[in-house]
Amino acid sequence: MVAIFVSKAGHIATIPHNEQRTVTADWYSTICLPKVITELRKINPERRIILHQINAGSQTAQKTRQYLTEENVELLDHPPYSPDLSPNDFFTFPRIKNRLRGQRFQSPEEAVDAYKNAVLNLPANEWNNCFENWFERMQMCINLRGEYFEKQ
Repeated sequence: MVAIFVSKAGHIATIPHNEQRTVTADWYSTICLPKVITELRKINPERRIILHQINAGSQTAQKTRQYLTEENVELLDHPPYSPDLSPNDFFTFPRIKNRLRGQRFQSPEEAVDAYKNAVLNLPANEWNNCFENWFERMQMCINLRGEYFEKQ
């Protein structure tokens, strides 16, 4: 399992969860997020950080929210039950899945490396298009008053 973080400019970080267990608030707030925040601050220490994440328990836990508050990270909330508004669900995963289709890996580490390489090889303009599409999808969700729109 990996946690992937991207921006309009492209890949920020891919954090593997080596223990192959459920993602907990402890792992997310003490291992995963600190790596991501460090990477973002390397890119531009002065820029504010706005994080969009789905409503998984590890991401909504008090421990996670406290860590993000301490790091001055703003949250962009995700509506419940809205996979059509998650860039990973409608953009990243389908593209990477197509690139990795048919390959076999000898170890979880090899699979994570292949995933990360596929993400890193996506052109910057595709990430920009992803975010533009995301904004259009959010507007569609507003227009349809929160109804699922993927199949419409």
